[in-house]
Amino acid sequence: MTTSSFIDFAALVMLAVVPYILASQGTMLAGRTGLFIVSQEGIMLVGASVGFLGAYLFDSLLVGVLLAMLVGGLMGLVLAYFTTTLKLDQFVVGLAVFFLGLGLSSLLFKVVIGVTLQPPIVPTLDAIPIPLLSRIPVLGPILFRQNILVYLSVLLSVALYLLLYKTGMGLALRSVGENPKAADSLGINVTRNRYVTAVIAGMLMALAGAYLPMVYTGTYTEGIVRGRGWLSIALTFFGGWTPHLILLGSFFFAGVEVLALRVQVTSIGIPHQFLRMLPYLATILVMIFAFRGVRPPAFLGQNYDRESRTSS
Repeated sequence: MTTSSFIDFAALVMLAVVPYILASQGTMLAGRTGLFIVSQEGIMLVGASVGFLGAYLFDSLLVGVLLAMLVGGLMGLVLAYFTTTLKLDQFVVGLAVFFLGLGLSSLLFKVVIGVTLQPPIVPTLDAIPIPLLSRIPVLGPILFRQNILVYLSVLLSVALYLLLYKTGMGLALRSVGENPKAADSLGINVTRNRYVTAVIAGMLMALAGAYLPMVYTGTYTEGIVRGRGWLSIALTFFGGWTPHLILLGSFFFAGVEVLALRVQVTSIGIPHQFLRMLPYLATILVMIFAFRGVRPPAFLGQNYDRESRTSS
């Protein structure tokens, strides 16, 4: 591989890593308070649809991003209400929200745009070169000539690490996912923490979905998420429910995705069906070797009832 080919490949990985980072960090954050979300794919689809429609109707990518995050936050609020307040099964509620997002994303697009052979296009996010740093040989074009969401997703991962492991707020948040009864006895509001993290998680997942039409295609198509939401769940386990390892794992998953796409456009003759399943195959292989050492939050997936001695 030549230097220019390596730079092109690595730069594409930096573009592809953002949805994995955002969706997985949202999954991790909610999981740290015991809320196990399985609606990533549906929330990302709604984020992609609403983000595109907002950018198209208001002629502003910023409006599209904000609307996508607003809808994602509302879906997170729904998850929190049914699991934390009504104490319904988290997995069942998560699947229901997934199917809601699956149908809602297509419905919104068809209601606003209609059925058309030539879907409308919105401008994609421009790269923002960082002065001086973007001129560094090799590293400059890869790391410092990206769009704003690439920079923000990496900074988000750093911020989450500092929050969770270097602040009292992070310690309180983690205690909710480990032992909510003990946290409650110390005056930590379990319900509020779950609501807040669920809303933030929904916003991050919707932003991950909105990123796809705003960077990849310039338009919304059904199935644009292509399983990235499901992969983000596996990535969260692979990263040990820690922001820094999730960040590193995201680059691995993005690398496999870009490699599959690059091989697909060559004339090697490998069936495209095999190439499309490469990310999932890599996920299975990684999880076989990595899952044994992973310890998720002790109260993950369980509903807390302060009046009961057992989880609901």
